[in-house]
Amino acid sequence: MKIKFLGAARAVTGSCFVIETDNARFAVDCGMHQGNAQIEKRNWDTDIYEPERMDFFLITHAHIDHSGLLPRVVKKGFRGPVYLTEPTGDLVKILLLDSAHIQETEAGWKRKRLQRRGNASDVSPLYTKKDAEAVAQLIKQKTYNQSFSPADGITVNFQDAGHILGAAIVEIFIEENGTTSKLVFTGDIGRRHQLMVEDPKTIDQADFLFIESTYGDRNHKGEEESLEELFDAIDYSYSRGEKIIIPAFAVERTQEMLYSLYLLNEQGRLPKDLPVYLDSPLAIKATEIFRLYHSYMDKDTRRIIKSGDDPLNLPQLQFSLSTEQSMQINEMKGSAIVISASGMCNAGRIKHHLRHNLWRPGASIVFVGYQAQGTPGRRIVEGVKKIRIFNDDIAVKAKIWTIGGFSAHAGQTQLLDWLRNFTNKKMPVFLVHGEYSAQETLAALVREKLGFDVTIPDYQEEILLKPKAEVKEIKKPAVEYLSVDWNNVIGALESKISDIKKLKNEIESLPLGRQMEIRDALEEMNMNMDEIKTDI
Repeated sequence: MKIKFLGAARAVTGSCFVIETDNARFAVDCGMHQGNAQIEKRNWDTDIYEPERMDFFLITHAHIDHSGLLPRVVKKGFRGPVYLTEPTGDLVKILLLDSAHIQETEAGWKRKRLQRRGNASDVSPLYTKKDAEAVAQLIKQKTYNQSFSPADGITVNFQDAGHILGAAIVEIFIEENGTTSKLVFTGDIGRRHQLMVEDPKTIDQADFLFIESTYGDRNHKGEEESLEELFDAIDYSYSRGEKIIIPAFAVERTQEMLYSLYLLNEQGRLPKDLPVYLDSPLAIKATEIFRLYHSYMDKDTRRIIKSGDDPLNLPQLQFSLSTEQSMQINEMKGSAIVISASGMCNAGRIKHHLRHNLWRPGASIVFVGYQAQGTPGRRIVEGVKKIRIFNDDIAVKAKIWTIGGFSAHAGQTQLLDWLRNFTNKKMPVFLVHGEYSAQETLAALVREKLGFDVTIPDYQEEILLKPKAEVKEIKKPAVEYLSVDWNNVIGALESKISDIKKLKNEIESLPLGRQMEIRDALEEMNMNMDEIKTDI
């Protein structure tokens, strides 16, 4: 059999691993690439998936970086089943519809912008709501430990990954030439002692392991320490009459934030007069789905629910469904907690809340999830002094909090502990879903401490898998188009500046109003250059 890495290879987003056997061609996950514009170009390159030749998909969990390209491959010809757990199926349906709405909206904005400039305006969305609805018709929901056979010679079993509600570790048994091989794909492994969900299921046998490595280079703070830091952030801005803005993924992170606020309220440490706004229609829908699946939650959560309490509710919690309600939050005076999407600050209502609060000393921006390279959230976390939001340069004066202990991913030590359970020390280990620097750190530790052979596959690399044989590369990675030819970029910029200099006399002969427009445009370029230098 062979495997091709079409995402989450030396990167965190875009998870997709295509497996080809004698009897079937299928994939584990179909995630959207997220980050800067260069990375997101990969979402349009659907031909490499060969959707019409794909027999089925196995989806580990609902997050868009694992499921978000399903409507695109359906649009391009995929018609097979999509297997996932019950909660994942319900969550995927609402997440993909929301993603499709974003794609259609952004395409509409681009069309209008081109039309205003007098250019051709034939801009299509990555996919539409109709494509997302078509995915829903292909979904086949399974429970944990319910083995099934999606094709001849292939058996699949989902185990609890402890990451988000319904997240699965995928065990795949493939029979070829009278020999059965077991492949294990972790999806995203959760940290132990996480709110709401069980700890990740222990697995001790596999012939090939594909394990996430998001936090392969560091550990998280403890749960109690993280809750204390959340309280400190709330107290800091509440005492100053400013808002606490929490960018949060609509699925899992939002619910964990509500649960954490519930715990602070139970401890008497959440001010009674402090409003809590859940400003994300998608997160509100997701929270209702969480309430449907008590059986997938951990014992502590089920005990609270059985007592008649609701850990996802608060006396001062308010849902913000409409755009008008969202706008009113930024018009109100005084402190409030605002939980809003997207979690990486690259879309949605959170951008409006950042625009209104990021420049305010005394406000708090609380990051509780992973921030991918190229996203606004990553830039803020890394200490940028100004950031552009809606064509406006916003100074970063609010206090920035990064609370890693709320991550739904296992930290370095937890990944190593989970790996220790495997008894087959000749099992090849493939590190996926991580930035390359973190993967290199984890790979060295795995080799040193556990003795496994470790491979870090690259984007579009193809590998032949044979039991008890060395991992063999059969197709090298594609040329990485994410590299930047800086000589070309800077040369083009210098050429344009030279052209402007040559036109100086002509510009001075224009009406004063037009001269001022040109000056403003050039001053905006200067500000952009200053921002770049500040970032560096």
